[in-house]
Amino acid sequence: MQPPSPQLLRALRASISTGAVTCSRTAAHAPLRTSVASPLNPRYQSLGASIARRYGSNTARRPSRIVARAQPSKPQNRDRGPPSNEETQTDFGALNVFGNIPAPSTAIDACLDDGFHLDNGVKITGGDGVLLVGGEAFSWRPWEGYDAGDDKKGLMLNPKGQFEVPEEAWGLFSLVWPRPGMFGLWYSLLLMVFCFRYLRLYHFVADLLILGVGGQMAPLSPETRKHINSLGIRVEVQDTRNAAAQFNLLATERGVTEVAAAMIPIGWRSR
Repeated sequence: MQPPSPQLLRALRASISTGAVTCSRTAAHAPLRTSVASPLNPRYQSLGASIARRYGSNTARRPSRIVARAQPSKPQNRDRGPPSNEETQTDFGALNVFGNIPAPSTAIDACLDDGFHLDNGVKITGGDGVLLVGGEAFSWRPWEGYDAGDDKKGLMLNPKGQFEVPEEAWGLFSLVWPRPGMFGLWYSLLLMVFCFRYLRLYHFVADLLILGVGGQMAPLSPETRKHINSLGIRVEVQDTRNAAAQFNLLATERGVTEVAAAMIPIGWRSR
């Protein structure tokens, strides 16, 4: 490495003495500002300018205060484009795959404190529950199996807070024959076709029972669940509002012959 030439040393001494080279640190994170100038030779002036550009002497300082930009007002509607005469906007009603399928006649339109309103115009009042089996509606009073005076409804919850009713309350499902799961699937289908075609008989085979236990959710007791499962029927327990919505959806999708419902009015409260 060669030592610097005498001319370069004289140029550096002259620049330092005249204050042409200035190094300052304005802030903790401010960039180093360097400017090089030499009155002796234009060649060294260009060299100093290139060094200054390389090390960022022209970097502008950041403003000490950033003014927030004015936010635009909230749009009045969700349409972000100009009005269009074409059907370009999404119709969410067309996305309903069950929109063109009629609801079953026993679909629950309203859940009342003392009853239910069905899609076929039937109104169940007087505090009775409802059994929806095979497209038919039955008034249901599962608390009648108890002998406790005026507090029969309160006995539908056992001391553990579980929903429990006597086995007689499920007597309608015990009359179903053949019971689901009693035979194989193909045998049950063949027997169904035979009874309908030759004997002109139609039987109901429930696969799922939607149980609504009132305005508040309560677990189902193991004894009641075991009895319902012994009939070959699976059970789903919810509060009455959600149970009604689930029954309407499943009955529309699968039909009323495979889905049944047992509902307690939402006005019933546990003790």
